[in-house]
Amino acid sequence: QVQLVESGGGLVQAGGSLRLSCAASGIIFGVNGMAWYRQAPGKQREWVADITRGGSTDYADSVKARFTISRDNAKNTVYLQMNSLKPEDTAVYLCKVVERWPTGDRNYWGQGTQVTVSS
Repeated sequence: QVQLVESGGGLVQAGGSLRLSCAASGIIFGVNGMAWYRQAPGKQREWVADITRGGSTDYADSVKARFTISRDNAKNTVYLQMNSLKPEDTAVYLCKVVERWPTGDRNYWGQGTQVTVSS
């Protein structure tokens, strides 16, 4: 059974930084894409960034140049370095891991970690 454990959230002042981690265990067939999403109160879940197994990255315009996604394939772990944080970045951040099963990809989600940015 695949489990994702997220860590690194917390309370930070505007302009500060946080680094989120998401470690996947129970992976059998290898991991394809990894991604971060976020969901603020009363809003829909929003894609933040993703990274392929080869290291190609993509970012939402709202976080580009401030956030950096990276991964450690040996540890099945994805990271999100968040700099120059703004109050509007406040949300629950969730990671998504895609496992490449022979029958097709399977998506797994973390439980979420709260990020709160004060003004």
